[in-house]
Amino acid sequence: MTITVRTNEARAELIIKVRGRFDFELYREFREAYDQEPAPASRFVVDLVEATYIDSSALGMLLLLREYAAETNGQVALQVRSGSVARILRVANFDQLFEFEELSGSRAS
Repeated sequence: MTITVRTNEARAELIIKVRGRFDFELYREFREAYDQEPAPASRFVVDLVEATYIDSSALGMLLLLREYAAETNGQVALQVRSGSVARILRVANFDQLFEFEELSGSRAS
């Protein structure tokens, strides 16, 4: 599975982890990751550390999550590893629109 979801109840946050390609093929799965929750989280963390590719449809999905979170005064944070995904997010100014945490170093196998 490319998307996994877990809840950190202590911090009232929902963590959505994306592995591999983040593109339109994941639209439904990504939307259901946060839209199916019984009570909206106050903070959403999108973990893109293991994402290898991101396209414009994924950027749109992140903006939809941002709008969804804003309806309940929630926040969205992006976690990325230095590399092409981080560069794309910075070029699109997503580091200005979201909480943005960029990790350095190589991926663990």
